[in-house]
Amino acid sequence: MAKKKIILTGDRPTGRLHLGHYVGSLRRRVELQNSGTFDEIFIMIADAQALTDNWDNPEKVRQNIIEVALDYLSAGLDPEKVSIFIQSEIAELCELCFYYMNLVTVQRLQRNPTVKAEMLMRGFSEQAEAGDTTQKQGLPIGFFCYPISQAADITAFRATTVPAGADQEPMVEQTREIVHKFNSLYGETLVEPEILLPDNAACMRLPGTDGKAKMSKSLGNCIYLSDTAAEVKKKVMGMYTDPDHLRIEDPGKVEGNCVFTYLDAFCRPEHFEKYLPEYESLDALKDHYRRGGLGDVKCKKLLINILNELLDPIRERRHYFEERIEEVYAILEKGTKRAHEVAGETLRDVRNAMRINYFEDKELIAAQAKAYAEQKA
Repeated sequence: MAKKKIILTGDRPTGRLHLGHYVGSLRRRVELQNSGTFDEIFIMIADAQALTDNWDNPEKVRQNIIEVALDYLSAGLDPEKVSIFIQSEIAELCELCFYYMNLVTVQRLQRNPTVKAEMLMRGFSEQAEAGDTTQKQGLPIGFFCYPISQAADITAFRATTVPAGADQEPMVEQTREIVHKFNSLYGETLVEPEILLPDNAACMRLPGTDGKAKMSKSLGNCIYLSDTAAEVKKKVMGMYTDPDHLRIEDPGKVEGNCVFTYLDAFCRPEHFEKYLPEYESLDALKDHYRRGGLGDVKCKKLLINILNELLDPIRERRHYFEERIEEVYAILEKGTKRAHEVAGETLRDVRNAMRINYFEDKELIAAQAKAYAEQKA
């Protein structure tokens, strides 16, 4: 029998989703659900993982569950084709994570780029890399074990494919290591996943509107899927471009220019005929900008039109579901029930493989009863 093709992906509910989420994986999820090439798709709202660095503000996470769900549905995820579920409702994930902790060393976690970056940001340096994890503020164990928790999420649903941005590659690689070690120790039980990256290079890590390396809620440089047309216009007009392009006649740089990075990510050939017919393509627009004689405002107006064309149907669907919140929670409950069923099956297989299924192992009970009976005889 051919191995089932299953997707697991998701987002932390720490705020509304933005264009970085959309091009990084959300757009691809919608395409994949409509492709008919996958047997099952699980979309997780990762509230438990969000608590690893929002442990002192659980209400923030709680309130953003519905925001993320609304963004999912408005972006086009279909609850008839995917199971959208809440992570903390699946207790099996915690148990799997606990077992996987025995398969990963502290030193390996410290080398994980995501964990390492967080440790350095919180004031860790050489001491942290040498194994001293008590320095300064301290790093919560929950966050430190984030890669293991993510491995539990992926393997619980036997995911073969994880659509995600480039920043998640270290996490998926850590999962593959855990799967390999578990299967080597206990027999073939877990499925090794592959990451599915965006096929557009500009979408690998969409920069923030201020030119920072990544669009981030904490930096306030996001364009949200739920932003109004006026909000999009304001944010794009304030977008970082080429700081040396002071006059229209000056030659401009396309590289590192947020407007052109966003055009690379969202522009299609038909947009020029519709919004800027004097240019035949994005390459022609770039060439003119590099030569000089093309102002930033004209490029920004093109981007505003393109983004609002993209976001208009998303806004319309969001408005529909905002008036049906009870229905949204019913969708989450249905998806969570399905996720619980599948994760429960995986956990049973894991416990059987590890031989910690004491009450289900009738042969063990019978053999030990027989052995003690023979001793007395």
